[in-house]
Amino acid sequence: MFGSLEKFPLGVELVSTRGAMSHKHTVKVREFGEVLTHSPLVDWVSITDNAGGNPQMAPMALGTPILYAGKEVVIHLTCKDLNRHGLESQLWLLSSQGFHNLLAMTGDYPMHTFHGRAKPVFDIDSVALLAMIRRMNEGVEIDGRNAGISRRLDGTHFFAGAVTNSFKAQENTLLPQYYKLEKKIEAGAKFIINQIGFDSRKAQELLAYMDWRGFGNVPLIGNVYLLSPFVAGLFHDQKIPGVVLSDALYEVCRKQSKSPDKGKSFFLEFAAKQIAIYRGLGYSGAYLGGVHSSSDLERILSIEKAFAPDDWRVFAREISFSRPGEFYFFESDGESGLCSPGRVNPELRKSLQSRQRTKNVTFGYALSKAFHKLMFERGHGLANIGAAICATRDERLDVPGWLRTIERVSKSLLYQCRDCGDCSLAETAFLCPESQCAKNQRNGPCGGTRGGLCEVHDYECIWARAYDRMKADGRSEELLSHAPVVQNQGLRDSSAWANFWLGRDHTNSTNKKE
Repeated sequence: MFGSLEKFPLGVELVSTRGAMSHKHTVKVREFGEVLTHSPLVDWVSITDNAGGNPQMAPMALGTPILYAGKEVVIHLTCKDLNRHGLESQLWLLSSQGFHNLLAMTGDYPMHTFHGRAKPVFDIDSVALLAMIRRMNEGVEIDGRNAGISRRLDGTHFFAGAVTNSFKAQENTLLPQYYKLEKKIEAGAKFIINQIGFDSRKAQELLAYMDWRGFGNVPLIGNVYLLSPFVAGLFHDQKIPGVVLSDALYEVCRKQSKSPDKGKSFFLEFAAKQIAIYRGLGYSGAYLGGVHSSSDLERILSIEKAFAPDDWRVFAREISFSRPGEFYFFESDGESGLCSPGRVNPELRKSLQSRQRTKNVTFGYALSKAFHKLMFERGHGLANIGAAICATRDERLDVPGWLRTIERVSKSLLYQCRDCGDCSLAETAFLCPESQCAKNQRNGPCGGTRGGLCEVHDYECIWARAYDRMKADGRSEELLSHAPVVQNQGLRDSSAWANFWLGRDHTNSTNKKE
């Protein structure tokens, strides 16, 4: 999509709403969608999927008239409400209706609705969803288990992108975001949209990181949000998962809200400056959210157009709202307030190069590693014995009762195991994603943490803890070497030990067929 446009393409977010097409508020959203459809200033329209975890109209309903009128449409597709069957069904429907541009996301945790909070799905995550989309593009091969004849379906033509968050403040939340970004690109992401943020150095750092890691050819889109006093308060109080607005910027917004126009002129110019920064940094385009009228859209773009070519450098120093103790991957260049591409943070570089264990390795982690090597390293230790014990037993009673009891009790006490039958402990630094991650993330963190804490529960993100464990072990760069993992739900309540020994779990590549 972006390669076909020579200019700096602008996408505008159209937030779906709750209510039928005839509902008063829905009519307003539809009318704004029509404005975006016919605006020569807008290159593509991006439509949300139950944003914020709230039930809303399916994005395809709003996107169909926009698409059929000839405008590029990006449909958000999240994993919170549908399992892999539902997602594949939705993908076939989107393909059949002519939608090809997608934004694949894990999604926000569901909020309160009919009779309380909805049960989240999170059967797969954004990395696995991207892998599914790529497989559908290649043509799904279906095993003919009944007729004995395999067949391959015609490939789809999806152009799928993903989201990342370079505005995390701590090393153990930022680095996993970068590692997961790479896995998203490897899984098939064709473009990347950054999360909302207000630190120009972090915005440039993401671009520099992608170049440094050899992904400079992947289009990177800068996220710009039109603030208001109300939205600034939401962002500052971290009411929106993954979005942070610093104390310093919040104070600026509060002062501006006392002006005669309640800060309207300031916020419009602020958004225009962010677009200019992304253009100057070398981003492939901009993604504008928080806009709900054609007049605001036109004013932002006219202000940005009036800037001189080098004004963005001044704006970059101005819009650089870091937080105390902010961690950066690259060193500062010392003048512009931006980073020095290629010059990795000295402390981080030292730890990456040393690859040595430190005294911070916990006893529990070390013991878990030793036990795993003894029991589950194929062809070594006791793995062959375990496989032999299980080989002749019934599929659901796949280990002797005494061994199953040992597995259940030990894993429950040590890891709060939920008996999923397809264990990822070795891939998550021996922290159970089933019991210790609200979204059961097995391919890296979601983007919704608040100060390192889970967006749902008040405990430290499992992936921040996993990063700390693996850094202490001198293996932080291997954090996501296992991805992508697609959990086999058919193994639930069976022995994960037996499933590994017998090659039935996700670690056996031959189990990835239909």
